[in-house]
Amino acid sequence: MTRLLLILALLGFIYWSWGGSKKAPPSMTRDEAARLLGVAPDADAAAIGDAHKRLIARVHPDAGGSAELAARVNQARDVLLNGTAH
Repeated sequence: MTRLLLILALLGFIYWSWGGSKKAPPSMTRDEAARLLGVAPDADAAAIGDAHKRLIARVHPDAGGSAELAARVNQARDVLLNGTAH
Protein backbone atom coordinates (compact mmCIF):
# COMPACT_ATOMS: atom_id res chain seq x y z
CA MET A 1 0.00 0.00 0.00
CA THR A 2 2.80 2.40 0.89
CA ARG A 3 4.58 1.60 -2.36
CA LEU A 4 1.42 2.39 -4.34
CA LEU A 5 1.04 5.75 -2.59
CA LEU A 6 4.68 6.63 -3.30
CA ILE A 7 4.25 5.75 -6.97
CA LEU A 8 1.09 7.85 -7.24
CA ALA A 9 2.78 10.76 -5.47
CA LEU A 10 5.74 10.53 -7.85
CA LEU A 11 3.47 10.45 -10.90
CA GLY A 12 1.54 13.44 -9.54
CA PHE A 13 4.75 15.37 -9.00
CA ILE A 14 5.98 14.62 -12.53
CA TYR A 15 2.63 15.71 -13.99
CA TRP A 16 2.66 18.91 -11.91
CA SER A 17 6.29 19.75 -12.71
CA TRP A 18 5.70 19.42 -16.45
CA GLY A 19 2.83 21.89 -16.21
CA GLY A 20 0.00 19.40 -16.23
CA SER A 21 -2.27 19.83 -19.19
CA LYS A 22 -1.68 23.59 -19.38
CA LYS A 23 -0.61 24.72 -22.79
CA ALA A 24 0.75 28.15 -23.56
CA PRO A 25 -1.61 30.16 -25.73
CA PRO A 26 -0.43 30.65 -29.30
CA SER A 27 1.63 33.77 -29.94
CA MET A 28 -0.21 36.99 -30.72
CA THR A 29 0.74 40.09 -32.70
CA ARG A 30 -0.02 43.66 -31.56
CA ASP A 31 -2.67 43.95 -34.27
CA GLU A 32 -4.37 40.73 -33.15
CA ALA A 33 -4.22 41.85 -29.52
CA ALA A 34 -5.73 45.24 -30.35
CA ARG A 35 -8.48 43.63 -32.41
CA LEU A 36 -9.32 41.21 -29.59
CA LEU A 37 -9.59 44.01 -27.03
CA GLY A 38 -11.32 46.36 -29.46
CA VAL A 39 -8.73 49.13 -29.23
CA ALA A 40 -6.28 50.77 -31.61
CA PRO A 41 -2.83 49.13 -31.79
CA ASP A 42 -1.34 52.36 -30.39
CA ALA A 43 -3.95 52.78 -27.62
CA ASP A 44 -2.74 54.19 -24.32
CA ALA A 45 -2.49 52.13 -21.12
CA ALA A 46 -5.77 53.48 -19.72
CA ALA A 47 -7.75 52.48 -22.83
CA ILE A 48 -6.13 49.04 -22.84
CA GLY A 49 -6.89 48.57 -19.14
CA ASP A 50 -10.53 49.64 -19.56
CA ALA A 51 -11.01 47.33 -22.55
CA HIS A 52 -9.38 44.45 -20.68
CA LYS A 53 -11.61 44.91 -17.62
CA ARG A 54 -14.73 45.08 -19.76
CA LEU A 55 -13.89 41.97 -21.76
CA ILE A 56 -12.45 39.84 -18.95
CA ALA A 57 -15.66 40.37 -16.97
CA ARG A 58 -17.54 38.64 -19.80
CA VAL A 59 -15.14 35.77 -20.59
CA HIS A 60 -13.77 34.86 -17.14
CA PRO A 61 -14.58 31.29 -16.02
CA ASP A 62 -16.36 32.64 -12.92
CA ALA A 63 -18.72 34.52 -15.23
CA GLY A 64 -19.49 31.50 -17.40
CA GLY A 65 -16.59 31.94 -19.82
CA SER A 66 -13.59 29.70 -20.22
CA ALA A 67 -10.03 29.67 -18.97
CA GLU A 68 -8.77 29.66 -22.55
CA LEU A 69 -10.66 32.82 -23.46
CA ALA A 70 -9.55 34.56 -20.28
CA ALA A 71 -5.93 33.58 -21.03
CA ARG A 72 -6.18 35.07 -24.53
CA VAL A 73 -7.65 38.32 -23.19
CA ASN A 74 -4.87 38.54 -20.60
CA GLN A 75 -2.29 37.77 -23.28
CA ALA A 76 -3.69 40.55 -25.48
CA ARG A 77 -3.36 43.02 -22.60
CA ASP A 78 0.22 41.91 -21.95
CA VAL A 79 1.18 42.19 -25.62
CA LEU A 80 -0.17 45.73 -25.84
CA LEU A 81 1.19 46.95 -22.49
CA ASN A 82 4.52 45.14 -22.36
CA GLY A 83 5.15 44.06 -25.91
CA THR A 84 5.29 40.44 -24.75
CA ALA A 85 2.99 37.72 -23.52
CA HIS A 86 3.66 35.29 -20.68
